[in-house]
Amino acid sequence: MDEKWLTQLPIKEITSCQRVGGGDVNQAYHLKTKIKDYFLLVQPQQPQSFYQGEIAGLQDFQRAGILAPRVVASGRIQGDAYLLLNYLATQRTGNQQQLGALVAKLHQTASPNGKFGYDYPYAGTSIAFDNAWTADWVDLFVKRRLDKLAQQLKQDRMWGKHESQLYTAARSIIIAALTAHSSQPVLLHGDLWAGNFVFLTDGRPALIDPAALYGDREFDLGITTVFGGFTADFYSGYQQVLPLDQGYQQRLSFYQLYYLMVHLNKFGSSYAASVQHLLEKITSNK
Repeated sequence: MDEKWLTQLPIKEITSCQRVGGGDVNQAYHLKTKIKDYFLLVQPQQPQSFYQGEIAGLQDFQRAGILAPRVVASGRIQGDAYLLLNYLATQRTGNQQQLGALVAKLHQTASPNGKFGYDYPYAGTSIAFDNAWTADWVDLFVKRRLDKLAQQLKQDRMWGKHESQLYTAARSIIIAALTAHSSQPVLLHGDLWAGNFVFLTDGRPALIDPAALYGDREFDLGITTVFGGFTADFYSGYQQVLPLDQGYQQRLSFYQLYYLMVHLNKFGSSYAASVQHLLEKITSNK
């Protein structure tokens, strides 16, 4: 990171700037000053508004009593959007039952207007999603997320006729199952894979990097099952606070499909077999 760039941040006496892993979207840095540490996210050549959804999510988490990074400042320097957060000192492991209870606490925060959506869209580097408020979860999840992903995969020629037909069949099953299920709009993390939780050095779990929206809580839980990292204790801790509804196993597969379609869109054909397997699984379990 250029020293001249760093001097324009609203903090003084930076003594160290170390590049760290920040996922597939941001450049991320651990900043040290004489007084305290900070976590800096940078999105090159993007407007300051790039981070408005993440900022809103972190602020909603704070209001809900969810341990997460706090927003210190945001802005734009030399054409680059940045988000400055307080630094969370972490350790490798912790109590997954407490983590499950924390996610359940998050899911007890109801939508402020009784609708599904969010005040800001999801802004990724390869695809963005409309989070405009709606009374219908199927509208938000299927029509504005799954359908958009499917259309993009067709346009990019990652899907041919067979995959498109499988999706059409699976789509009908998903709509029927979600219509029969009583979805309630609650605060979601929106990208709850194992890289987006940490354990602080005092053992407490915390959530990071939200892509927040108000939606069906099973959306978050489905994503937790895709790449692992969540133990049986996590799901036990969650269900002790918020038991899952009957038939949730089938519905979790819909959110697994969504997450793998996102990865197929972002990273290419290495996810094609997993997506096709899920489409076949959904259509065979009518």
